[in-house]
Amino acid sequence: MLIDTHVHLNAEQFNEDREQVIERARQNGVSIMINVGFNRETIPETIELSEKYDFIYAIVGWHPTDAIHMTPDDLNWIESLCNHKKVVAIGEIGLDYYWDTSPKDIQQEVFREQIRLARKVNKPIVIHNRDAHQDVVDILAEENAAEVGGVMHCYSGSWEIAQKCLDMNFYISFGGPVTFKNAKQPKEVLKNVPLDKLLVETDCPYLTPHPYRGKRNEPAYVKYVAESAAELKDLSFDEVARITTNNAKKCFQI
Repeated sequence: MLIDTHVHLNAEQFNEDREQVIERARQNGVSIMINVGFNRETIPETIELSEKYDFIYAIVGWHPTDAIHMTPDDLNWIESLCNHKKVVAIGEIGLDYYWDTSPKDIQQEVFREQIRLARKVNKPIVIHNRDAHQDVVDILAEENAAEVGGVMHCYSGSWEIAQKCLDMNFYISFGGPVTFKNAKQPKEVLKNVPLDKLLVETDCPYLTPHPYRGKRNEPAYVKYVAESAAELKDLSFDEVARITTNNAKKCFQI
C-alpha cells in the first residue's frame, strides 16, 4: 500500500471523472491521499473531499504565487481550519520565483506568517520551492521551522540544500520528475536521502511520471515514483511502499 502525500483532486482536470480517478488509485494500492488546498477557492474544496472520503486527508495554506491576495482574515481562517480532524499540515507554502505573480517581499512575509502559525498550532508544513532554494532554507532557519518540521514537496534542489532541510526535521518528497531519464539531480538526491525521511507523491494533475509523461497525472501513478525509488535505493517495491507509508503516517500523525 502507498500514500500519495500531495494531490490536487479538486482540480478542474478531474471534473469529468473524479470518482473514477479516486477508485483507480485505490485499485492500484494507494491507501491514503493527502489533498492540498492553497487559496480561497481550493481550501473549501479540499475540506469537502476530506469529509467525503475517510482515506483522504487535507493540507491547507496559502501558495506563494497567490501571496499578494492573502489577508489577515485568510490567515485566521487557516488557523481555524487547523482544528479540523482531517487537516494534517499547513501548506503548500514557500517561495516561487519562477512565476512573477507576487512580489518576493510579500511572498517572504506570507511564508514567515504561516511558519509562525504552524508553530502556534503545532502542525507540520509542506514547502513549495521554485527557483528560491537558498531563501527558503534561510527563512526556515530564521523562523525556527525545525520545531514543527514537514515536507519538501516535489523536491528539485541539490543534495547540499536537501541536507540543510533534513537537519531542520524535514522529509524529502519526490514526484514524477524523478522517473525521467534525464533527471540526474533528483535521482542523485533520492539515492542519498535517508530511508526514514523519504516520501512519494504525484502532485496530480501535474508532473506526470514516465511512462505517462505529457498526460494528466493521477494518484494511481504514484507507484511509478515508488518503483523509481526502489530501483535507486536497491530495494524491493514492497519495502519502499512500507517505508514511505510509515514515514507519511509519522509525519502527518495519521
